[in-house]
Amino acid sequence: MNGILSERDAPIWEAARPWLDVRSNDEHTLISYRLGIALLGAHPDVEARVVLPAILLHDVGWKMFPEEKLAHAVGPTAKYPELQRAHEIESVRIARGELERLAILDVDIGRVLAIIDGHDTRPQALSLEDALMKDADKLWRFTPHGISCLCDWFETPPKETVAMLESYVLPKLVTDTGRTMARALLADGVAMAWMREALRRTTW
Repeated sequence: MNGILSERDAPIWEAARPWLDVRSNDEHTLISYRLGIALLGAHPDVEARVVLPAILLHDVGWKMFPEEKLAHAVGPTAKYPELQRAHEIESVRIARGELERLAILDVDIGRVLAIIDGHDTRPQALSLEDALMKDADKLWRFTPHGISCLCDWFETPPKETVAMLESYVLPKLVTDTGRTMARALLADGVAMAWMREALRRTTW
């Protein structure tokens, strides 16, 4: 993982990894981690030692619920919206145990856990660290991997999926930097969805 994770964060990733083998959460987490680094580049005063460990551990709690329900726990028409709060509670519990076991001196466990607790269900950010973690999490949905996963989960075509991202997810981003990054990613998503639609029509 050299070049992907910092030396401090590598053991946190290894601790989180066994909990992330559902719903493509391992890939989601690594992509969000790198998006978090990009966001931090525009906010040099925000503490990476809080943001990045929170990103690595924020979704470990999904492991505790039936996998067939996970794709239906998020989105504008979620069947199991209560799992959003439930997975935050489980993520805090699991993250606390892993961070206390690792005992990394540069990680403020209390602040990391406070961010994880409410990262999906709390609309307002507690701090800039919380804001960047929230945005890194949501920005993944605008990436090619995120769009592909959402298409599979919701059984929607790319064109409909990117429209949902623009109308439903984009307004939930907290920072100007996050919204700018989302719009840039969305431009790619819209173009690719249009090209796929055009290609489908020409093959009829």
